[in-house]
Amino acid sequence: MHTTVLLLAADAPAQLLPARQLMAFTLASHIILVPMGVALPFITLLMHYRGIRRNDPTALLLARRWSAVMAVQFAVGVVTGTVLSFEFGLLWPGLMGKWGDVFGIGFGVEAWAFFLEAVLIAVYLYGWRRLDPRTHFLLGLPLPAAALMGAFGILAANSWMNTPRGFSLDSAGNPVDVNIWKAIFTPMFGPQYWHFVVAMLLTAGYVVAGVYAVGWLRGRRDHYHRLGFTVPFTVAAVATPIQFFLGDCIARKVFREQPVKFAAMEIVWETDTHVPEYVFGRLHPDGTVSGGIKIPQLDSLLAGFSTDTKVIGLSSVPAGDRPNALQATIAHWAFDIMVLIGSALILLALWYALARWRRRSLPASQWFWRSAACAGVASVVAVECGWIATEVGRQPWIVYQNMRVAEAVTATRSTTLWIMLVLVVVVYVFVFGAFLAVLLTMRNRWRLADARQDAAGPGEAPETDTPYGPRSSVPSAPGEGRP
Repeated sequence: MHTTVLLLAADAPAQLLPARQLMAFTLASHIILVPMGVALPFITLLMHYRGIRRNDPTALLLARRWSAVMAVQFAVGVVTGTVLSFEFGLLWPGLMGKWGDVFGIGFGVEAWAFFLEAVLIAVYLYGWRRLDPRTHFLLGLPLPAAALMGAFGILAANSWMNTPRGFSLDSAGNPVDVNIWKAIFTPMFGPQYWHFVVAMLLTAGYVVAGVYAVGWLRGRRDHYHRLGFTVPFTVAAVATPIQFFLGDCIARKVFREQPVKFAAMEIVWETDTHVPEYVFGRLHPDGTVSGGIKIPQLDSLLAGFSTDTKVIGLSSVPAGDRPNALQATIAHWAFDIMVLIGSALILLALWYALARWRRRSLPASQWFWRSAACAGVASVVAVECGWIATEVGRQPWIVYQNMRVAEAVTATRSTTLWIMLVLVVVVYVFVFGAFLAVLLTMRNRWRLADARQDAAGPGEAPETDTPYGPRSSVPSAPGEGRP
């Protein structure tokens, strides 16, 4: 680890390393929440629709409880997202000062979407038991659109950093003649956006389904757990092969638009045809690769559907314009882990689809349920790896081929930044600890409510009142019920 830090800090301002570590930590923490923030509203409304359509109180109960989780997650996301917003200006003043007028519109869109989503979540939560079922559902429909709009803004900014467009440079090197539409809809925007959106659906689906898969493994095999598993897992299973196709498309887009990043992700040193594919492996500063599994000619074949495809190597550009050997290895491992997890999830989705098609029921194998319980965590790891591959593979550029990271970093002393990192880590431990404690408390209260329901017998509605029924004379917390 010490060697890694030294290599990353070589030939860079002293404050660059702590600034990177602080940004990396806060981004990696925030991105854990993003799938639920973007995709959970859609999954919740899907369950809500099922409940209304089939007059199913269990589906309505699940939707109501998921909306409570959605609200708590959104509150935590407010904290981590606000920290990130401040960090862009505090840690990277060179970026925002010079280029903010070009790509800052993306952050503006995200801010508006954030406030809109906050209002819509409040209305949706308030609507349970207070609004007509159809009206309540219709008021919730804009929620997924608001979440997608927020993703639109962030991905517009990030894709611009990868393929900057929509400006000219004056004699002093400052951007002029800004074209907002070209700055938003860059060559990487479409592939990045749809890859991201489907990844969020996939991840949120597997995370939510994983909770009920654990319950299934523990013997809870009632309609509640079956429905709680089936709806989100089906969403994820449908999204998984789509995501694999989109991932292949975005990798090929990187090959065309950012050939040096592609070379880093595939640890290609020399420009050549018939380039082999390495599964894992380590790139050394002299261009040699050790370890891993070498598959002859496969990299050229995957990049251009022909073994004669020429792949640009890292050595084609000066050392200062490309990721170093360590950074390339990190990007490569992150990319390979993401692909392997995606491949495993495709097999899991096929297993599920085959069982539903042949037997019209859920798979019976305990190994399926163990795998389903782990799929959520694996999906989050894949999301983290995708971010690492994207950002580390772009080094040393913060704006690809226009500004280096070292040129954008703050002049704040490195000691101050290290102290900030420690403080942020401590705060985030408490924030995420509180988040987990709230979720566990909600789960326990829901289980107590369900135990009372089981004792009362089938004549009583879940939680004493149905989600659209009258309030009971017996006081009950709004979030009571099962996990």
